Amino acid sequence: MLFISVISPKVYLLAFSSLYFIINYLLFINKFLSIFAVEFNQTNPSMKSKTQTILVIMNVLAWITFIGLMIKAGAILVSFVMTLFNPDAAKNLYNGENLYDLRQTLFVQYLNMVSFNIALPAMEAYTTYLIIMVLSKIKLTNPFTAEVAAILERISYVIFGTWIVAMIHNAHTSWLMKKVPGLQEEMISGEFIFLAGVVFVIAQIFKRGVEIQSENELTV
Repeated sequence: MLFISVISPKVYLLAFSSLYFIINYLLFINKFLSIFAVEFNQTNPSMKSKTQTILVIMNVLAWITFIGLMIKAGAILVSFVMTLFNPDAAKNLYNGENLYDLRQTLFVQYLNMVSFNIALPAMEAYTTYLIIMVLSKIKLTNPFTAEVAAILERISYVIFGTWIVAMIHNAHTSWLMKKVPGLQEEMISGEFIFLAGVVFVIAQIFKRGVEIQSENELTV
């Protein structure tokens, strides 16, 4: 029950209602996707230029995010190693996080907590890396490719996995707060499940685009 209660019912409502809307929207898009696949190559050059610029900016931002998340995961890992030899270092594990009492009373649970704190930014960094791969492989002349669709689908699975880890972290944290007085640890938002659903739907749109594009090439 604790595992489920850490997510607000509003999040579930938002996720499922949004997915319902997206699925219906996907059926609508499906009718016109073939037209888009053909007409895209005839797009105004200035529009292509703007789109290319946006993709470059997104790629730069994705790299910045990826590096930041890797630094965060690495910093927590280095701090954790230091706490193995110097317990006082746990008073400021990362960004003011104080796990000293937890380390001194429940060392195994301390290891579990730190593992979650490292795993989550690492998984987010991997997701960002996959986004970088998508941005680097998308070509405006031929946006619908099986490779891009496969990466998008993989992203949705990784985000879903991140949500599972985040929910286990929340349940574990709630349990520890009852065992260790004064333990302060932030709960992680459960919106990952909504994002995973959105990305998965986008992946299916790309897959359908690849199919229609192949059909158009066969009919030409």
